[in-house]
Amino acid sequence: MAAAADRSAARERSITAGLGHCDEPGDLREHGGAPDAAGVILLGCCAAWALISAAGREGRPEGVLLAVLAVAAGYACGRICGSLLPVAGTAVAAAGALALAVAEQHGAVTGLGPAPSGHAGSAAALLVLSAGAACCAAAAVRPPAARLLLWLAAVAAAGTALAWGSASGFVAATGVILCALAAGRTHRRLPALAGFAVAAALVAGASWAMAVDALPRWFTGPFEDRLGADRMLLWQDAADLARAHPVLGAGPDRFGELSPAAQLSLVPDGTPHSAALQQAAEQGLVGVLLLGALHCWMLYGLWRSPRPTPVVLNAGAALTALAALATLGDALSLTPVTAGAGLLAGLAMARPAPESSAPAMA
Repeated sequence: MAAAADRSAARERSITAGLGHCDEPGDLREHGGAPDAAGVILLGCCAAWALISAAGREGRPEGVLLAVLAVAAGYACGRICGSLLPVAGTAVAAAGALALAVAEQHGAVTGLGPAPSGHAGSAAALLVLSAGAACCAAAAVRPPAARLLLWLAAVAAAGTALAWGSASGFVAATGVILCALAAGRTHRRLPALAGFAVAAALVAGASWAMAVDALPRWFTGPFEDRLGADRMLLWQDAADLARAHPVLGAGPDRFGELSPAAQLSLVPDGTPHSAALQQAAEQGLVGVLLLGALHCWMLYGLWRSPRPTPVVLNAGAALTALAALATLGDALSLTPVTAGAGLLAGLAMARPAPESSAPAMA
């Protein structure tokens, strides 16, 4: 009896040590396939609703289907890489996102030359993902020199955004780094993840309130001046379309042809430069709920993740910062951004393979 109790206590201590920061009893339970099953169902619903909202109209759901495929592929790759190489895989993802951001800024990804102001959000989003992945790797790596190098990589991503004149990208990346510094002293992941969900919802609600002019001018004035008059007109057109088609929306990829402001925009890319408002305009309330559910699914998966709490919270901070950028700009206009979001989520939710079956990790 005593020997069995000692073995049980030793096993519990080893599990706790493997988890890093133990926050809740759920950290010691088996993490089943509930997050994966929920993700499959949710992504399937997103694809199905895009087809439903396009049926019988001139909607073009291909862009939504590509985004769904990118998230799914990125998530699957993240789960695989995170299982085999949890630290090295995350570090490589950080370097890859930074390289893609530089390529996008110089037009190597789109082939359209240097990124115009309307597409700068995708480069900023890649920098935020790079900073988040670097922070995740820094929280998991053991050698102090490697940890310092990864922290410097995260700071470099934020500095790159500042050098490119992307204030939103710099603020978002800096926020991720600050959250990562605080995450090292956080032992309960659920309150922090709930806070991330509330923050994303507040940003989405504020964008809608600004689009319908529901907030006082003294409060929204500085934000509207920063966003620009053109974007505010696009947001107002998106809100008008959402109110005219509250359930099904106007149809995927139809905002550009139905919005007078989009046709006169200096950057005629056919989007309102807000993922939430574009969903509301093109896919109605159901589309908005599905978009929000995707973010909540990732946060739920992070809560159930067997990875250490700092890694989980760093990924959650980066994904929430990306959600804020997507709500206020065109952060999701590039496929590598949606794939990168799925990749980071998969890396942070993966269960590392046993040391006997995993290759050597850096």
